[in-house]
Amino acid sequence: MTSSTLDQRLQTAYGLHRVVSPAGVLPQQADVLDATPAAGPDEVVVDVERLNLDAASYRQLREQHGSGDAVRAAVLEIVERRGKMQNPVTGSGGMLFGTVREVGPDSPLGLAVGDRIATLVSLTLTPLRIADGLSTWDGDSEQVPCAGTAVLFGRSIAAKLPDDLPDELALAVLDVCGAPALTDRVVRGVGESPSVCVLGGGGKSGSLSLVAARRAGAGRLVALVPTETEAAAVREAGLADEVVLADARDPVAVAAAVGEQVDVTVVCVDVPGCEHGAILATCDGGTVIFFSMATSFPAAALGAEGLAADVTMLVGNGYVPGHAAFALDLLRAEPGVRSLFEAR
Repeated sequence: MTSSTLDQRLQTAYGLHRVVSPAGVLPQQADVLDATPAAGPDEVVVDVERLNLDAASYRQLREQHGSGDAVRAAVLEIVERRGKMQNPVTGSGGMLFGTVREVGPDSPLGLAVGDRIATLVSLTLTPLRIADGLSTWDGDSEQVPCAGTAVLFGRSIAAKLPDDLPDELALAVLDVCGAPALTDRVVRGVGESPSVCVLGGGGKSGSLSLVAARRAGAGRLVALVPTETEAAAVREAGLADEVVLADARDPVAVAAAVGEQVDVTVVCVDVPGCEHGAILATCDGGTVIFFSMATSFPAAALGAEGLAADVTMLVGNGYVPGHAAFALDLLRAEPGVRSLFEAR
């Protein structure tokens, strides 16, 4: 195999051939992608049925545009202009589910025409076209019913939708499946009965991370939530030893609410400004996992330095081998988590 052949295969596997501008960047960094719905040799074309916008992106769109109609128009404009769904403020996107329309002869994804799948890669790098103007979406939910097409690359990741769960429920779980899988890995690696705090423990990724931490051997398990309503739901679901209330953006309030510092802090809050509270909640030698697209990593790094905090900080990148099956199994096995998801 010549180097030029290898280079070309790598380019198509990572989707560089779909980048319209600027030249030479990966699809996630691109301003514009070519979303033409025709499969290349190692590509898969999907008929899209629903998008799931990530929580940080959807919150920002609602705060900026207000009404559901204006949010719908904003999402449609982004996709039409960029050939993908990437919020220009948060830089984040979400994921989708649909039915496989076409499979290139060299695709390594193991998918077949007619498979119903959820993508496990971000919409920020997925070529996407909307064909129905989002006419059936009211703009009042993170889940966006739509008709359109998307393209997966050779290095993309997708999961076949399970038969035993409603599509909307499975999509909500798969959207955040990286968080519990990474929490499981980190907690197991800390030592015997580590203490764990999840900021945003009442949300999708937060509730799954609480269950994952418990199963991984957490001793003390703390859920921090912003309202008594969320606290009551987490208590009823039995997900934590302690449920405490604080605004995750207020570092002093977080530290006071958590009390004794923990070994592992998992940040699952979809608003900016939670970095310093997470650091203060974590003991020296501990680990902070940032699993929010609203995280400012300069704020985290400089904040830890300024606080003289000897903590390891991890970026949750959304992918751990086996993460989809792991998260779905947690949902099936934990009625409390399932009830929280269904309520959302």
